Amino acid sequence: MDAVTYPDEGVAKFINDNLIPLRVAFDHKPLASDFKVKWTPTLITLDSDGVEHHRTVGFLAPEELIGSLMLGIGKSNFDREEFDKAIATFGSLLERHPKSDSTPEAIFLRGVSMYKNTHDPKPLRASYDKLTAEYPDNEWTKRAYPYRLIN
Repeated sequence: MDAVTYPDEGVAKFINDNLIPLRVAFDHKPLASDFKVKWTPTLITLDSDGVEHHRTVGFLAPEELIGSLMLGIGKSNFDREEFDKAIATFGSLLERHPKSDSTPEAIFLRGVSMYKNTHDPKPLRASYDKLTAEYPDNEWTKRAYPYRLIN
């Protein structure tokens, strides 16, 4: 990732604008052990309390890395029950990186965040419908399957 992804201007700007990056060697003690890092690169999104919210292992191209990092930020917001922020972050990911491998999970979690924010089940059904139309065989479509029953 040092040769391709990290030098990318868009990646560098996104990381500098949105994250506090920390690079640790895969064999660093105790961090590699504490976070169960077994392969490199392993990217972990933590919140300000050091709680893990998202992890990727292996190479990601620039366009995939930004989508994955946005997903991690959104999941951090979601886990902290900051649903307005989660909705905005997932929405931004869907708008800016619609072809990302992170998109199906963002669609799912955006629908769940909207439900948790309003208690209206319609966004759950909308997320299922979008996943079915655009990602019929994706694991997130399968996870959203019960939402098909919502009218």
